[in-house]
Amino acid sequence: MTLHAASREALDLAENRLGEVLAAAGTDPATVGDELLSVVALLDREIGLRRAVADGSSSSEARIGLARGILAGKVSEPALQVLDSVAGSRWSSPRELTDGLEALGRSALLTSAEKSGNIDAVEDQLFRVTRIVAGAPELERALSDLAAPAEAKRTLVRTLFADKVDVVTETLVEQVVLRAKGRGVANALERLVQLAAERRERSVAQVTSASALSDEQQARLSEKLNALYGRQLALHVEVDPKLGGGLVVRVGDEVIDGSTAGRIDALRRRLAS
Repeated sequence: MTLHAASREALDLAENRLGEVLAAAGTDPATVGDELLSVVALLDREIGLRRAVADGSSSSEARIGLARGILAGKVSEPALQVLDSVAGSRWSSPRELTDGLEALGRSALLTSAEKSGNIDAVEDQLFRVTRIVAGAPELERALSDLAAPAEAKRTLVRTLFADKVDVVTETLVEQVVLRAKGRGVANALERLVQLAAERRERSVAQVTSASALSDEQQARLSEKLNALYGRQLALHVEVDPKLGGGLVVRVGDEVIDGSTAGRIDALRRRLAS
């Protein structure tokens, strides 16, 4: 998500407010997250309302009053307190306001997974869903189709993943699909994997192995990568026999290719030069 300076400042303020709200006794982060995402859906549908809430020519009090007047009684007070910060700040554009609000909803849902001890499972499930979508071009096209009704895409997501993943995972995936706007769903899902990993101040190490790794092998690999990068890495392992042997490790934009196929390709390049 790319935001201009004013929107980044507004999002920083709203994130601080979200943290305060979620830290309060009795606040359910999952409820707040669901409600914030429901407001995103409302603003996506109602262009005039989205523009009014983001209208920098009106006072912050007027924008907060507008949002509360429409949403009071429909979402909880904790969610309204976060929305006060969103509506009361200046955003670079209405679209960046909704994108920022979406980020807050995702953060609240990931906080709920963290508090319930399910963040590891959510991160892993998001990774698996991402791989499924990325490996099925027809599925990604269907999920990204601008002409497809939202309810049809929601039904497709639930048919594929309901009862197989945590409710937080399902909600996050649905949100990505419903707001894809023709953009690649797999890339947006990949960002969710990164966000889940960042909840534990980790990065994602995507490991492709020619054969399945034992638990002991994964533990040793994790230890070596953590030492190499100086931080904890979330290890996600896939098997691809086409590698011939060895491993390919991707951390961000960096690739460590220790596979047989990679060494052969490197040799070919040297011979051709």
